[in-house]
Amino acid sequence: MRLSRWLRHYDIDRLDQRDPEWIDLVYRALHGPMERYFRSEVSGIERIPAGPALFVGNHNALAMTPDSLLFGFAVYRERGLRDLPYALGHEHVIRLPIVNQVVVPMGVIRAGHRHATELFARGHKVLVYPGSDYDAMRPWRDRDTIRFAGRQGYVRLALTAGVPIVPVIAAGAQQTLVILSDGQQVARALGFDRLFRLKAWPIALALPWGLLIAPLPFIPWPSRILIEVLQPIRFDRGGPEAAADAGYVTECASQVEQAMQACLTRLAARRLA
Repeated sequence: MRLSRWLRHYDIDRLDQRDPEWIDLVYRALHGPMERYFRSEVSGIERIPAGPALFVGNHNALAMTPDSLLFGFAVYRERGLRDLPYALGHEHVIRLPIVNQVVVPMGVIRAGHRHATELFARGHKVLVYPGSDYDAMRPWRDRDTIRFAGRQGYVRLALTAGVPIVPVIAAGAQQTLVILSDGQQVARALGFDRLFRLKAWPIALALPWGLLIAPLPFIPWPSRILIEVLQPIRFDRGGPEAAADAGYVTECASQVEQAMQACLTRLAARRLA
């Protein structure tokens, strides 16, 4: 591995930095250990449509998101690089040293409709987690709940671009730690909602810290993770006019989130069977 890779800071707004050799290296190094550690199963890969699409997932485990890698490994193995999505990431996270050098060459870019629309135009797929920090930092009692906090930008993006939404649901990844509180009041009191666009600041039990009071990296507990790709959702209307219709956007968002919640409930029950 060349030292220059780790000294380089990748531009989080460039769309031409995905490195197939790096992706293949990460896959070969990590897919086996991670799939065994989490006893993971990924189903529904055959439902992924040809052409551009917006994968919509539930966000888990702070910024660790082991389910993101497990889903990517399954897509890469079964469908290759052409269907492996680019991912929209939080700018403050993907700028961090080491994180930047690892994830940007894998296809993570700054979250934004402009970037996603350009990727769709090039025929690519994009992965987004609408719930962001609200979802990833949801407390233990809500571990099997889809929590998008009313965010509907993903629907407006899909309608404007005319691409289907493909829900990707993961159960078990939020159980790799125990989040006691999402710390929304802490985030507001410290001004993190204004400074870093973080609406939550978790208080959790996690390895090796014991008590964790920040979204820091941690050692995930080997929770069983089940992931399912649902059938693509295509809406009756599309284009900027549909995206500007608040009532229609809410209707579409409700359809997506209800389908995702039903799947998460089913997968959560199956984990315990």
